Amino acid sequence: MEIVAIFGPTGVGKTAVAVALAERLHRRGEDPVAISADALQVYAGLEKLTGAATPEQRARLEHRLIGVVQVTESFSAGRFAELAHREIDAALASGRRPLVVGGTGLYLTAALSRLDLRPPPPAGVRERLQARLADLGPEPLHAELAARAPDVAATIGPGDRKRVTRALELLEMGEQPPPAGEQSQLWTRATRHPTRLFGLTMERATLYERIDRRVDRLVAAGAAEEVRQAEAAGASHTARQALGYEQLLAGDVAAMKHRTRNYARRQLTWMRKLPGVAVIDSTGRPAEAVAEQIELALGRR
Repeated sequence: MEIVAIFGPTGVGKTAVAVALAERLHRRGEDPVAISADALQVYAGLEKLTGAATPEQRARLEHRLIGVVQVTESFSAGRFAELAHREIDAALASGRRPLVVGGTGLYLTAALSRLDLRPPPPAGVRERLQARLADLGPEPLHAELAARAPDVAATIGPGDRKRVTRALELLEMGEQPPPAGEQSQLWTRATRHPTRLFGLTMERATLYERIDRRVDRLVAAGAAEEVRQAEAAGASHTARQALGYEQLLAGDVAAMKHRTRNYARRQLTWMRKLPGVAVIDSTGRPAEAVAEQIELALGRR
């Protein structure tokens, strides 16, 4: 049985399409299960902020890997791969079709493939680098990287805070960062099981309007209170990377909308690079119509 993977930018309606597709698959005798491939939906207590499937959606389609990690814990793509592989293999072994749904490119590929993912840093290493980053900014850390690994530094912009600190983390661990960065692993055709990959896209202005409305809904649903509670609990560095976390902590909803639109643009760029993706334009179309197109592509029974 083929895995169905549904990828797309924030706000495009991936979960609604997955639920509609599952109901169509149910009608033809299948028993699908959704497996979230989102880097932040794994955190319990951030479900509203991350736009995880609602209780009503989860009643219509079982979802896995949502809210399975405490907000105080650090998390990595390597650990996610272990959890996702276990869920996918168990679903297939029991005759269920996995619907892998997500907008995080690395996590989607980690769920579907075998990647040579580097281990997370030991306790304290990331925190020390983050403190230096906050004090000095990324350019001095990039200069340090250039002195220690010039080939790697040449592939990373001086202002790329995330990749600069990750490269320094790997050096601190005695690992050599790959010159092209770990993002190069996103674009592999090799999957562990037969997989059909569908990428949802949308006209840019329409997508941005949906994102703004989505942020307003999340805030109205209590996302800001979630953030305050997570902060009070001592949220980990990785949990704090959730879209809108820092902005809602500062009470700046407009900044959250801006950051989310920028992230959606990067997701669309990732999608164009994914090999073998069947792109579906969902502009102005209900989730049911998009789900029908995916079902037809899979072939009727």
